[in-house]
Amino acid sequence: MRPSFLKKHLSKLYVQVLIGIVAGILLGHFMPDLGEQLKPLGDIFIKLIRMLLAPIIFASVVVGIARMNDIHEAGRVGVKAVIYFEIASTVALAIGLIVVNVFKPGHGMNIDPTQLDGGAIKAYTTAAEHHTMLDFLMSIVPNTVVGAFANGEMLPIIFFSMLLAIALARLGSRTAPFVDMLDMFLHAMFGVVRIVMHVAPIGAFGGMAFTVAKYGIGTLASYGELMLCLYLTSIAFIALALGAVMRTSGLSLWKFIRYIKDEIFVTLGTASTEAVLPQMLVKLEKLGCARPVVGMVLPTGYTFNADGTAIYLTMATIFVAQAMNIDLTIWDQLIVLGVLLLTSKGSAGVAGAGFVALAATLASMNKIPVSGLVLLLGIDRFLNEARAVTNLIGNGVATIAVARWEGAIDMQKARDVLDGRRDELLDDAPGEANEPALAPRPNH
Repeated sequence: MRPSFLKKHLSKLYVQVLIGIVAGILLGHFMPDLGEQLKPLGDIFIKLIRMLLAPIIFASVVVGIARMNDIHEAGRVGVKAVIYFEIASTVALAIGLIVVNVFKPGHGMNIDPTQLDGGAIKAYTTAAEHHTMLDFLMSIVPNTVVGAFANGEMLPIIFFSMLLAIALARLGSRTAPFVDMLDMFLHAMFGVVRIVMHVAPIGAFGGMAFTVAKYGIGTLASYGELMLCLYLTSIAFIALALGAVMRTSGLSLWKFIRYIKDEIFVTLGTASTEAVLPQMLVKLEKLGCARPVVGMVLPTGYTFNADGTAIYLTMATIFVAQAMNIDLTIWDQLIVLGVLLLTSKGSAGVAGAGFVALAATLASMNKIPVSGLVLLLGIDRFLNEARAVTNLIGNGVATIAVARWEGAIDMQKARDVLDGRRDELLDDAPGEANEPALAPRPNH
C-alpha cells in the first residue's frame, strides 16, 4: 500500500513543484556557487511558456468573441471587467497603505540617501522612463501585428485579437470555418502546454536555487519585518477581500485555491504568473465560466488587475520613505495612492515588472529619491513571489466574479468541480463536444 500511496501523490504536479522548491532552497543555501549556475533552468521553463502565450491568447480571444451571440456582449463584459479591476486595485492599494503606516517596517533604518549607489538600479530606472500613462496607452496599439506577436506583447495582441474577432462576428456564418480552424489550433496549443508543464518542477527548482544562492537566506532576516508585513497583508487581502467577492459569487474561496493549487506552486517557484496563464484559461473554462468571458477577462487582468503588485507598491514606496526618515503627510500619501493607480497598470505577470512600476512611481514624485530602490533590490525576488501568487488568485477570482455578474457561469458545474465531484472534466480538452455552448452560460 505504501509504494502505491507514494506513487499516487508524487504523480501530482503541485507535489513535484513543492519538492523542487524545497530542493532549490536547500541547494542554493548550502551550495551557492552551483545554485547561481542553475538560473537557466527557471529561465528556460518561462521561455517555453512565453512562446505559447501569444498564439493561445490570440486564439482564445478571437474564438470566444467571434462565437458570441451578440457582439455587444463583448463590450459589456469588457466594461464590467474594467470596473472590477479598478475597484480591486484601489482596495489593494489602500490596504497596503494602511498596513505599512501601522507597522512602519522601515522605521529606525536611518538610511542616508546620499550614500546609496544608484548604478545597480539603472536598468529599472531606464525602463521606468517609458512607464508613463501616455506611453502605456500608446503601447496598446502595436506598430505592426507581426512585431507584437514576435515580442510577445500582451496588450497589443489582445487589442488586435478583439478587433479581428469583432470583424469576424460582423461577417456572420461565412467565417465559421476560419473560427473552427482557430479552435482546433487552440486545442493543439493546450496540448503543447500539457507537455511543457512536465518540466515545471525543474523550472521551480532552478529558480529557487538561484534566488537563494544569489541573495542568501540572510537577506530574509535583514528585511524580515517588511517581508512579514507584505505576506500577511497579501494573505489578509486574499482571505477578506477576495473571500468576500467569492462569497458574493456563491462559491468558496478555499475550494477555488485548492482547485488551482498546481498553478499556485508553479507561480511560487517561478515568481511569474505568466507561467500558468494557459493552464488557468483551461481550468476556469472547466469550472463553468463561458469561454468568451475567460478569454477576455483573464489575459486582460494580467495587465490591469495586479492586486499583489498594488499591495507591494504602496508598502515598498512608504517603506523607502520611512527608511530614509522622510516624513509624508496624509496629502502626500494620497498623492502616492493616486500615482500608483496609474503606474500599477501594465505589470503583465512578468517577474520584476512591479519593480519597474515602483521606479516609475518614485520618479514621478520629488520627495522620495529613486536611489532608495537599492534598499529593495536584494529582497525584491522574495517579495515578488508573494505578489505573483496574490495576482494569480486575484485574476482567477476576477474572472469568476465577472462571469457571475454577466450570468455566464454554470454554477452547478462550478460547485461540482470545486467539490471534486467532476474531476474527470479536467482531463478533457477545452471546448469538447460534451461542453455547453460557448455563448454565456446561465446561472443556476
